[in-house]
Amino acid sequence: MRIDLHTHSTASDGTDTPAELVANAAAAGLDVVALTDHDTVGGHKQAIDALPDGLTLVTGAELSCRVDGVGMHLLAYLFDPADTELERARELVRDDRVPRAREMVRKLRALDVPITWEQVARIAGDGSVGRPHVAAALVELGVVRTVSDAFTPEWLGNGGRAYAEKHEFDPFEAVRLVKAAGGVTVFAHPAAVKRGAVVPESTIAALAEAGLDGVEVDHMDHDEPARARLRGLARDLGLLTTGSSDYHGSRKTVELGACTTDPEIYGEITRRATGAFPVPGAGGAGRS
Repeated sequence: MRIDLHTHSTASDGTDTPAELVANAAAAGLDVVALTDHDTVGGHKQAIDALPDGLTLVTGAELSCRVDGVGMHLLAYLFDPADTELERARELVRDDRVPRAREMVRKLRALDVPITWEQVARIAGDGSVGRPHVAAALVELGVVRTVSDAFTPEWLGNGGRAYAEKHEFDPFEAVRLVKAAGGVTVFAHPAAVKRGAVVPESTIAALAEAGLDGVEVDHMDHDEPARARLRGLARDLGLLTTGSSDYHGSRKTVELGACTTDPEIYGEITRRATGAFPVPGAGGAGRS
């Protein structure tokens, strides 16, 4: 089984519609794909309706969090999407996205970058606007070569010259809310140092004690030493280890299935979840 547990669609900051994403996942030879748009489940229905034979969909979201001044992302899988407390918390984060993006545009213009809000809004379309849309505008303008190049201290990286804060989850509260909604939590790309500051291992240990289920180890932003270090930490803390592409369509160069999750880990994730179940296409993998 080939399992990719971290992808994005046009419901947030990817370039594939949810229907295109599942079609592309099947074409890439995946057996299981998770749709984890930022702070929203808006793409799930379209993905389910378009789910091809032989592909199983794991529903989820990537939650924007901040702890001790450091941003981090939490992958939440198979939670009950109708859970009102978790939905209200996600809505607070989504509502702050537009003011935050406008502030980043303002800061960039103060740096003599000829970006406009209209340009960013056009790129975002109907998706939940975020930093990648601002980054894509910088690529269009020739300010940076790739979206990833915009996520540096010089531009939009955490604490960067054009960075703007937004309302975000406290990760301990996010773990509590997701667990209460029957979901499973995995710390996304915890060692992605090129994006900016990362949380210390002591915080990961505290999150593990609070109920965190796992850490994303195999990721394009982790070199081999970082992966080895995270595997050792996960072993010490009793955490699951996942791998995934963090696919954003044409917005990033990474392909679906670039990194994958071990089937036994996937099976444990589905066993722990009580809020929702993986959705198989006809002949799909289903619940382990």
